[in-house]
Amino acid sequence: MDKILEGLVSSSHPLPLKRMIVRKVVESAEHWLDEAQCEAMFDLTTRLILEGQDPFQRQVGHQVLEAYARYHRPEFESFFNKTFVLGLLQQGYHSLDRKDVAILDYIHNGLKLIMSCPSVLDLFGLLQVEVLRMVCERPEPHLCARLSDLLTDFVQCVPKGKLSITFCQQLVRTIGHFQCGSSQEKELREYVSQVTKVSNLLQNIWKAEPSTLLPSLQEVFASISSTDASFEPSVALASLVQHIPLQMITVLIRSLTTDPNVKDASMTQALCRMIDWLSWPLAQHVDTWVIALLKGLAAVQKFTILIDVTLLKIELVFNRLWFPLVRPGALAVLSHMLLSFQHSPEAFHLIVPHVVNLVHSFKSDGLPSSTAFLVQLTELVHCMMYHYSGFPDLYEPVLEAVKDFPKPSEEKIKLILNQSAWTSQSNALASCLSRLSGKSETGKTGLINLGNTCYMNSVLQALFMATDFRRQVLSLNLNGCNSLMKKLQHLFAFLAHTQREAYAPRIFFEASRPPWFTPRSQQDCSEYLRFLLDRLHEEEKILRVESSHKPSEGLGCVETSSQEVASNVALPSESPGTRAGEKTLIEKMFGGKLRTHICCLNCRSTSQKVEAFTDLSLAFCPTPSVEDLSFQDPASLPGAQDDDGLMQTSVADPQEEPVVYNPATAAFVCDSAVNQRLLGSPPVEFHCAENTSVPSESAKILVSKDVPQNPGGETTPSVTDLLNYFLAPEILTGDNQYYCENCASLQNAEKTMQITEEPEYLILTLLRFSYDQKYHVRRKILDNVSLPLVLELPVKRTASFSSLSESWSVEADFNDINENLAKKLKPGPEDAFCPKVVPYLLSSVVVHSGVSSESGHYYSYARNITGSGSSHQMCPQSESLALTPSQSCLRGGESPSTVIEQDLENKETSQEWFLFNDSRVTFTSFQSVQKITSRFPKDTAYVLLYKKQGRANGLRSDNPASGVWVNGDPPLQKELMDAITKDNKLYLQEQELNARARALQAASTSCSFRPNGFDDNDPPGSCGPTGGGGGGGFNAVGRLVF
Repeated sequence: MDKILEGLVSSSHPLPLKRMIVRKVVESAEHWLDEAQCEAMFDLTTRLILEGQDPFQRQVGHQVLEAYARYHRPEFESFFNKTFVLGLLQQGYHSLDRKDVAILDYIHNGLKLIMSCPSVLDLFGLLQVEVLRMVCERPEPHLCARLSDLLTDFVQCVPKGKLSITFCQQLVRTIGHFQCGSSQEKELREYVSQVTKVSNLLQNIWKAEPSTLLPSLQEVFASISSTDASFEPSVALASLVQHIPLQMITVLIRSLTTDPNVKDASMTQALCRMIDWLSWPLAQHVDTWVIALLKGLAAVQKFTILIDVTLLKIELVFNRLWFPLVRPGALAVLSHMLLSFQHSPEAFHLIVPHVVNLVHSFKSDGLPSSTAFLVQLTELVHCMMYHYSGFPDLYEPVLEAVKDFPKPSEEKIKLILNQSAWTSQSNALASCLSRLSGKSETGKTGLINLGNTCYMNSVLQALFMATDFRRQVLSLNLNGCNSLMKKLQHLFAFLAHTQREAYAPRIFFEASRPPWFTPRSQQDCSEYLRFLLDRLHEEEKILRVESSHKPSEGLGCVETSSQEVASNVALPSESPGTRAGEKTLIEKMFGGKLRTHICCLNCRSTSQKVEAFTDLSLAFCPTPSVEDLSFQDPASLPGAQDDDGLMQTSVADPQEEPVVYNPATAAFVCDSAVNQRLLGSPPVEFHCAENTSVPSESAKILVSKDVPQNPGGETTPSVTDLLNYFLAPEILTGDNQYYCENCASLQNAEKTMQITEEPEYLILTLLRFSYDQKYHVRRKILDNVSLPLVLELPVKRTASFSSLSESWSVEADFNDINENLAKKLKPGPEDAFCPKVVPYLLSSVVVHSGVSSESGHYYSYARNITGSGSSHQMCPQSESLALTPSQSCLRGGESPSTVIEQDLENKETSQEWFLFNDSRVTFTSFQSVQKITSRFPKDTAYVLLYKKQGRANGLRSDNPASGVWVNGDPPLQKELMDAITKDNKLYLQEQELNARARALQAASTSCSFRPNGFDDNDPPGSCGPTGGGGGGGFNAVGRLVF
């Protein structure tokens, strides 16, 4: 029968005839045959299967072999024995090579035919050894796929015990050697299918024998971390990732990132190759593992690896976005890499040139999946442009391309950036190491205390959070300067962009410290703030004067020392740098104007003068219980400095009207330097005008004005009450009589004060430090003061004021006014004024924690308030000064503060306010600000910063919509951005070195740290259990400011 079959398949008969005869041969298998005939038939069919010249011969061989093996099983079992199979695997078949896939297919079919025979067990044992040998020979993908098919159907052939681990490891190595030699789609699909079969085999083995998983993964890492330049592991290893249980991520990443035997070069190679796996079309969870490894490396502070890999692979990851199959994973990895790479714009700028083409391409296809992808990409791009503003040439085309897609809110952008930075990664993967010292969850940067410099830190944070002022400082072009403003710009830029948890302002401290401030000793934050603004103002004036003298050289830069500014005299009145309308930045942001009006009650003649201020000092209303005990000590006040100091107590000019200090009515009113810090010309004398009548009702107003009760009484005074007291009319009598030039004698008089021009930022200082003449000690007034979220400032603009305003701005010197100008306001009917109530929003609060001026600590609360103004419209013409809400002229009978405050309270979130306590920055709320003194009695508000609401101030010349000010802040100068980038890299290297040092001690060092949250049970001003004022109670000895 075998001869007939052999002649038939090689004959030239028609194919239908051949098929009919083959069918007869198959049917004859049911008949009895002797062993020799069966062996001859098995040998012929084997030869047809393995060496058939065409598919027909191979098909005939399979059909006949299957039929004869079924009916003559003992004979086939004898033929298909260990020796025969071993020969096929080790030597091949005649001219057929042993590595030919046909041999594996033949063996696979043979096992199916003798599955029920006892001898199959011997074949299983043989194959367990042979398949391991074959895998060690690194078979090609197609052969390995056929072997996987065999082992999947016959799991008994998979090596057992220790050999199973070796087999899995060798199979991983084999996959690492896979290569596809074709770029045609058909061949690529076949290659992917082959790799998938092999990876599925490994998955089945891992499930059956879990002990093989970890060694297999170790082998994967060994392959991808190899630094051998002659070997590049195949991307086919990506097919294994989808089979690794996700719950093993934490264990495996911790093992990899904390293993001291894993060198940085190997880890870098491994991470780069894992990122290459994103191009594998069918692998799942590759992006999950890549991101997990990136986070793990950040957690152990291996920033050098992260920087190198990101810069090397970011463009490759971006290019993967073009391919739909791998786009979701590529976008996830791209987002993490960009959002975590926050110390430098370098990575983002590598992909910016490619964004526009990608967006235009996907917008044109109109597919829903493309639109959803572009929304995600747009959000990512906006986050990065917000973080790295200052590159309009790069960002303008991108903004134009994505303008049709939604832009995330600033709050969402900040949240995304804060959660994604390397220094924000969870350290759960490296619990043996101490906590990272990156930025807090607030995203804000603290200021390191350089030794009793909390007074400076609290003020600088309040100024930094004054959004419009910060933006103006950052927008100045000060390249080549070494001025104090340049140093402030440098400080603000670092606070905004550094990766450090806290920044050390050493350079700025040395440049801005008043010369009479003893280093490392306690100082007054209010005094420092005045000196700082004074210094910045004078410096700009000098710069303008010098530039006007050298017009050909353009606007130069100068640096003025503290001593130079402190002793600086008024500039000539014709100085071109201080012409009307050319205010300094300090004048624009903090400068206001006060008009003081004095009326002689005898002859009714009046005198007045207008002066500028940068802050108002609010005294506490005197009460019988305290006014006999506490008086101001001029020597203790910030203005009482020696001749070298800037803010000295003003001495009345001989030509000015004498004003006598009255301790009985001004027990808590500070010296002039504290009471009003003035901008403007040298003292302008009061100008008398005869026969000017004053309403007789002024005395009634003085008598009927409300005096708030102290905390010991029934009512807590508010800042509004103190402001009303500051502006209320005052009768000058007794020792405090006014010298009237018209009467040529001392007379009783009435003094009023009016704010005639409001500042953009209103600085209020609460005069809390008094001098006890009985006990000769300085005391702190610990009275609680209610802080309104919205403050109404009464402003009177007069028709005659414009000329005074111009004369004031001719010489914008800082000058003090006399103490008694710190009181009381009453309008004269001769003035054609336009009453107005200007609403201000609370921007920041500097708190003093302690029980005396010799001890304590400063910290500040602050929030961002933009200068876009409020949508609430004020009544343009008011019939009163609105010193109290009941006096306001408002639409609907409501106070503007009520309207605005209710709206703000509805919108306020728990994370709107920040607490800046030197290097520590945490979230807080306005409720915490309000309750601070009631909860911690020695922590009291000292300096307040209010932001004017209404129309925009018009100072910004750049339009955010144009793409120039992407995140609301102006673009940084290249010099600044380079300095920040350099420092951020240095910081990451420092963190990495520190992490390595800690890792060496991890085995013997326990890990404990105080959480970075705010514990409401401890006062914010505390630096330990005793709190900010020193000691556990009010009678404890005060400590120094730290």
